[in-house]
Amino acid sequence: MAFFATSLLGGLAYAMQFNNLYPLSGIEWLSPGRVRMVHTNMAAYGFIANAFIGGMLFAIPRLTRQPILSDRLGWVIFGAWQLFMTLTIGGQLLGYGQGIEWGETPMFVDPLIIVGLVLLVTNLATPILRTQEQGLYVSLWYFLAAFAWTGLVYFMGNYLPQFWVPGTAGAAITGLFIHDLVGLFVTPIGWGLMYFFVPLLLRKPIWSHALSLIGFWGLAFFYPMQGVHHFLYSPIPMYAQYGAVVATIAVEIVVITVIVNFFGTLHGRADAIRGNLAIRWFYTGMIMYALTCFQCAFQVTLTFQKIIHFTDWVVAHAHMVMFGVFGFWIMGLIIELWPRAVGRPWATPQLLTLHYWFTLIGLVLMVIDLTAAGLVQGFSWAALSHWGESVVASMPFWWVRSVAGLLIIAGQGLFFYAMWATARQPSTLATRAAVAVAQRV
Repeated sequence: MAFFATSLLGGLAYAMQFNNLYPLSGIEWLSPGRVRMVHTNMAAYGFIANAFIGGMLFAIPRLTRQPILSDRLGWVIFGAWQLFMTLTIGGQLLGYGQGIEWGETPMFVDPLIIVGLVLLVTNLATPILRTQEQGLYVSLWYFLAAFAWTGLVYFMGNYLPQFWVPGTAGAAITGLFIHDLVGLFVTPIGWGLMYFFVPLLLRKPIWSHALSLIGFWGLAFFYPMQGVHHFLYSPIPMYAQYGAVVATIAVEIVVITVIVNFFGTLHGRADAIRGNLAIRWFYTGMIMYALTCFQCAFQVTLTFQKIIHFTDWVVAHAHMVMFGVFGFWIMGLIIELWPRAVGRPWATPQLLTLHYWFTLIGLVLMVIDLTAAGLVQGFSWAALSHWGESVVASMPFWWVRSVAGLLIIAGQGLFFYAMWATARQPSTLATRAAVAVAQRV
């Protein structure tokens, strides 16, 4: 949560730069470009990666009925990962960030992260390989795939363009890295956790095991080819650009099967959306996922790219994916697991509801605002208007973006307080009994 807070504050500071109110002006190591790196990297590696590792540590032993390889190794990996994130922040602020989107981790941190990933995979894959269960549940398919893909993707993005594949080919690899980091690292772990937690909380099996496998193989087949769509109208060969467009549209068909499967699972238990806050976070994230994938099927076409390329439309899309989908799923995980971790029920459930609505309203406002800003900018540039005119036209949208960010941060402030108050409340016989009932699942 500390890295999550760091990412939020970095994003707010960078947004205020567009309002001519940058709060850290004149301090070189806190200049906007470096703070933006901290914002995006801590969102991906500090917040999402930490939370997803915690979720897998909960899910894998229960799915396999086997412990992880070593608890001690797990604590070593935990400590090392927090150290790597701290080194990443320090290195980026001191000017050692690499010039690759989401691959800005300093060179001296990259080898440490790869070693850490190998140890993490060894620790978490061992119970899957040792399990005596008949067949592997689909969550474990997703986790194993993420284990195989993540190290390769990280190595590809952080080493190949900088040392061995310069120029246009390097740009193509950079595009693959940006998208594969989402599709082959975050997405499979996120869906794997949803396939575990949603049936668990609804107390009913997933609607269709066959559809879940179609979704898995569709992701594996189509997603690796999509990344080049970040560089449409570039010198990259057109056959590669067309291939990326076709693969992106094709994967939307697969996404529909996954969404149908989860809403089929919800059938007959729709009351859980109102009564179970974790389920509400999960399904709100799924709706965001469906929207962003539907949006993606259109925005990767060359027709759309003529207007939205390099505009705030892309920023809106990125926030809806990374925070509206995976961030919302993580909120649901914390809602469910935090009482188990501290051995106490939530002290202030009403704050959790406020946190949900503050976050949802703030994010929806930001996405709508930046999407509209992107269209204004795109059509302004297409009309060959003066660059300054598009900046002036964008100013109101950037103010709304900052207000939306403040709303999101206020919601997280309530959430942090609720977590702290829960952990601090005295442990009574009644609270221990309440948590024990919850831990039976």
